[in-house]
Amino acid sequence: MLPSSIPLLVILGPTASGKTRLGVHLARQWNGEVISVDSRQVYRELNLGSGKDPDEYGSPENRIPHHLIDIADLSEEYTVFHFQRDCFSAMDSIVRRQRLPVLVGGTGMYLEAVLRGYALAPVPPNLELRRELDGVPEEQLVERLRAFRGHLHNTTDTCERDRLVRALEIAEYTRSHPPEPLPPIRPLLLGVHYPRPELRRRIRARLEQRLAAGMLDELDALLAQGVSRERLNRLGLEYRFMLDYREGRLRSEAEFVERLHLAICDFAKRQETWFRRMERQGAVIHWIAGGEPGQADGLIKIWLKSDG
Repeated sequence: MLPSSIPLLVILGPTASGKTRLGVHLARQWNGEVISVDSRQVYRELNLGSGKDPDEYGSPENRIPHHLIDIADLSEEYTVFHFQRDCFSAMDSIVRRQRLPVLVGGTGMYLEAVLRGYALAPVPPNLELRRELDGVPEEQLVERLRAFRGHLHNTTDTCERDRLVRALEIAEYTRSHPPEPLPPIRPLLLGVHYPRPELRRRIRARLEQRLAAGMLDELDALLAQGVSRERLNRLGLEYRFMLDYREGRLRSEAEFVERLHLAICDFAKRQETWFRRMERQGAVIHWIAGGEPGQADGLIKIWLKSDG
């Protein structure tokens, strides 16, 4: 018999905080399966640059089942809609096997699409609407979008005209095609926390490890396969900085490593800011210093007992 709401263990935190290590430990302890919440690890072609490490899930003969890794090609754009759809599908199959879904990752928009139940739908292009909006001042487009949505929780939709038109296209479509309601969830959110200096040290060590393992070779292979520079630039910091280094816009390897390290540290700060905003909006995150497993186990025991 399926539960009335899906119990969902969520492990979040900034990059290099050891979320996956903790998530795999807890999945072993509590009969769980991991669902990755990472906007780049969905792509088969991205490995070292995306921080993907299959060994974290255990040896081949003792591997924790994990989902939403290596499920898309770079030739397609995997969006928050795709993630939400695939995540709920994975959660349903895990629960049907009488196991615990364990969400692990730090992509904030993906997390909130599940936790807050964003109403998302696959929206086809509306060429008639695009013609209608052509030439309309951006200020008027923003006001029109605000009329649909009220508060704009995703202000990046208003930063570029193409994104703004697409957001209006989606709003028009979902008004007459409301998505199916999502199943209810009962989440426990555990956050991995390190003091800022220690997190910076961990980021540096992880970066050097990935470079030694051949991260630049991965970029070279992607270019040789015909992946465009524009596509690589959209894949995030590592690929953008590696491209700058390979094309001579960074003067030395030392400058490349230093600037990339600083950029990843800034990204980690933005992730932490996102998690604090989640808390201000009502999310209860139990922060665990250093991802200490014993504290996490204690919280899970209380949570599971509270189900009645």
